[in-house]
Amino acid sequence: MADPIKKVAVVGASGNLGKEVVQELLKAGFEVTAFAREDSQSKFPPDVAVKRVDYQSVESLTSALEGLDAVVSTIATVAVGGQTTLVDAAISAKVRRFIPSEFGINTRIVGGTAIGNILQGKVKTLDYIIGKSQENPWFTWTGISSGIFFDWGLTFGTVGFNKQTKTATIFDSGDEPVQASNLPFLGKVVAAILSQPEKTANQYLSVASFNPSQNQILKIVEAKTGDTWKVEKASTAEQEKIGLEKLSKGDYSAFSNLLRNRIYADGAKLAVEGEKNSATSLLGLQEEDLAATVEKWLDE
Repeated sequence: MADPIKKVAVVGASGNLGKEVVQELLKAGFEVTAFAREDSQSKFPPDVAVKRVDYQSVESLTSALEGLDAVVSTIATVAVGGQTTLVDAAISAKVRRFIPSEFGINTRIVGGTAIGNILQGKVKTLDYIIGKSQENPWFTWTGISSGIFFDWGLTFGTVGFNKQTKTATIFDSGDEPVQASNLPFLGKVVAAILSQPEKTANQYLSVASFNPSQNQILKIVEAKTGDTWKVEKASTAEQEKIGLEKLSKGDYSAFSNLLRNRIYADGAKLAVEGEKNSATSLLGLQEEDLAATVEKWLDE
């Protein structure tokens, strides 16, 4: 039986997801180290060790990683292509587990798509990690597909519901179930993965707090507020058209349009329900309460 993972570095620990990962790792009893740039002004919980690093330097990162068991990267999508230096340093420091910044749609099944082209930083990084793991069998990895960040998306309007105007944007029929995860839930997922290192080694896991349709969310908000919300119908085919046009001009804001087409289109079949949800089937977590999440947002 492999030694347990105890000491974990979190990269991007001050970000929206990183903060939640740090909190859940601490709750689960891990020793957490946050990496920060030399000029970072970010603040961290008192129980978290902080190491200042140069992300462009394998030597700096290797030194910071010495004695640690795992690395969790939660850096933003725009920076994911820069993780290879971190991977090389992790191997030099004999770190045993690497969780890259996947968190989002499943990048293992986007080959040949426009959105897959935008996500090449993630795809190539994980390919690189898998190759290094094959060369160094003691170096293991776990990829995590979470679907959309649901609680964050409600707050910042990316899920399509506006509580101020009581307006909902519904794509196509609105009945397609969508893989979605709350940020604290993803922190629990990371902690569960690192608590069960043998079971989760070298696997790509798809997880979800729940898999709601847009119409299910609409039903909840209308029941909670006691009002009929204004529904604005939209087309995922039109979103794809807009996204492809943007992409042809080098405009990577196309990602949002292409994402809407990918996940909300009728027949997308990208929900991770039942045995497909590794959070419940493999990690032993419970799905979360959709209504409770939506109601909490409405009450904020």
